[in-house]
Amino acid sequence: MTTHRIRVGIDVGGTFTDAVAVDATTLDLLGQVKVPTSHHHEDGVAHGIVEALDRLLEQTGHAPEDVAFLAHGTTQATNALLEGDVATVGLLGIGTGAGAVFTRRLASLAKLELSPGKRLPLAYAHIADPGDRAAVASAVDEVARRGAQVLVATQPFSVDRPEGEEAVRELAAERGLPMTAAHDITSLYGLQKRSRTAVVNAAILPKMFATADLVDASITKAGIVAPLMVMRCDGGVMSLDEMRRRPLLTVLSGPAAGVAGALMRERVSEGVFLETGGTSTDISVVRRGKVAVRHATLLGKSSYLSALDVRTVGVGGGSMIRVGGGKVTAVGPRSAHIAGLPYACFASADDLADARLATVRPLPEDAEDHVVLDAAGGRYALTLTCAANALGLVPEGDFARADREVARAALAPLAAALSTDVDGAATQVLDSAIAQVRTVVDTMIDDYRLDKDTVLLVGGGGGAASVTPHLASVTGHEGRIAAHSEVISPIGVALALVREQVERIIPGAGQEDILAVRSEAERAVVAQGAAADAVEVEVTVDPQTNTVRAVATGATELRTQDRAHRADDAERLRLAAESLKTPEERVDILAGTPAYTVYGTELRRRMRRVRRPVRVVDADGVVRLHSPDARVDTTTVASAQQALTTLVDEATAYGDGGVRAPALRLLIGSRIADLSGVLAPGPLLALARTEMEGRPGDEPVVAIVEERS
Repeated sequence: MTTHRIRVGIDVGGTFTDAVAVDATTLDLLGQVKVPTSHHHEDGVAHGIVEALDRLLEQTGHAPEDVAFLAHGTTQATNALLEGDVATVGLLGIGTGAGAVFTRRLASLAKLELSPGKRLPLAYAHIADPGDRAAVASAVDEVARRGAQVLVATQPFSVDRPEGEEAVRELAAERGLPMTAAHDITSLYGLQKRSRTAVVNAAILPKMFATADLVDASITKAGIVAPLMVMRCDGGVMSLDEMRRRPLLTVLSGPAAGVAGALMRERVSEGVFLETGGTSTDISVVRRGKVAVRHATLLGKSSYLSALDVRTVGVGGGSMIRVGGGKVTAVGPRSAHIAGLPYACFASADDLADARLATVRPLPEDAEDHVVLDAAGGRYALTLTCAANALGLVPEGDFARADREVARAALAPLAAALSTDVDGAATQVLDSAIAQVRTVVDTMIDDYRLDKDTVLLVGGGGGAASVTPHLASVTGHEGRIAAHSEVISPIGVALALVREQVERIIPGAGQEDILAVRSEAERAVVAQGAAADAVEVEVTVDPQTNTVRAVATGATELRTQDRAHRADDAERLRLAAESLKTPEERVDILAGTPAYTVYGTELRRRMRRVRRPVRVVDADGVVRLHSPDARVDTTTVASAQQALTTLVDEATAYGDGGVRAPALRLLIGSRIADLSGVLAPGPLLALARTEMEGRPGDEPVVAIVEERS
């Protein structure tokens, strides 16, 4: 029996539950299993999770005590909202005078539509004085009589004065009713949005409580001692206790698992991740080694839920082909799955004998222009996967690989109808599908200002080969399919870091304010099991909205990876030159630490100033940081304060828009400390000092400084 410790990731989908085991040291994939999701079992999806775990341990020869990390992602919260399977919420508004007018208006949240014709069940009661225990009890009893199964307490400015909401929580606990306090959900101002987000959180609370308890008990019974973690919608994981408090963070976590896999396993630092299933493609961005996150829209309204910025296109591996006027008019959004038909390319040659082209309506309301084959073996859908296989774009061993000759035979009747050859027909299909995806990808590259010369397209999901290779060829971007792309989501769950985000609105935030928010985020991830020495915190200060945001991430164990392959000096130089689009002889080594090497070059153009693009490459040969123009300096922890003060002072811009400190990133040990979100020189230098606390004075520190325009 192997003695290696493993990290286990389980992804609970609508149809199947996938589980993977990853070596905790090398991050190699050791095993994968798939079981039907157990929606209808008396233990719900918990039964499928335990079944998948048992099979995985048996397959890999591991014992329960070998599990160092266990996390699962679930679509349960998302499905509950989509299907309207939620609890009745008792909303208790608090306030007197003018504030009470705005609080009473929150009763209109009962109009929130979960699905067509189905509204969120909500009972509202008002509390003028939360210090009046009898009045609080009366309001709680009133909403309980009207069917409330869970409570929300909300009060204007409770992010600063939470005492009123806490008074309601105390009484709710005595009544045995679960409750969400609005200030628990976010510390941002905005009564309506904060309350709406809290109400949606509460609506799924009882269902998620029940599942969490079942899964926790089942995992404990199975002998797993590692704490159970749950996937968040921003690409990290959280403890089970945190999920019980804020189950809303699991909504939209499905796409987050895939991009977490691309970020951690594929080591993407700048690029676009495309997770392609049978029906659609989820598109998300990794910028400077971090997933792109924004406030999500829930039930058609903006919220304070920070989730992966994912944009979905109705093009997947199973998308059906539509024709008209002798040409391909569209691909998707209907899929072979919706039509209840098998893919033609996965049939046998004998099954496709005597195939003739026909058109159908996948659903009664659809146009009758979706092409199928009627052949000796029955009726088959012509799909995007068929076209990709016909052109040889699906690599050997890929989940979607089919016999190329069968795929070409399947497309032959379509080619005849289009008056072209098989290659021409397949290309028409791919061009039509990819045009829709490209529009979204180009928009996201512009939105996040990615470096178009270095953007990497990474495909994941079972249908990755039907989208990513052709998209790369038509855009000119580098593209690749992630290793084990069909299980990239559970891999992402297995490799995800504990994450917490703290946001505060602090007008004129000073050093102490910013450091306090940073410290709060760091404490939160440590409290959830992250190793204190492995926590990284990114701080952003937005002077326009007065928002101070700290995002902390950390592993539940110190990751001392012992990889079999380390890139040598020549390989790292070659990779840096490729990324810089510059011959190797024009690339210089600017600095280095035991974990990273910094490469740069000079770009001189007539009538323009010299630019000095920089790349940071790790020991595995992965480009971890891109900078289009930066200054690089090396110092030590002991000398850093004076050196950084000089660097920041020289690069700080003064203008009509105020003082703008440079974007600063520090290489310290195995970490890249990103301090680029802070514009004021004082807080920036204070954060830099915090990053170096407790480190030896002679430890090297590399500063990468970008002046802001």
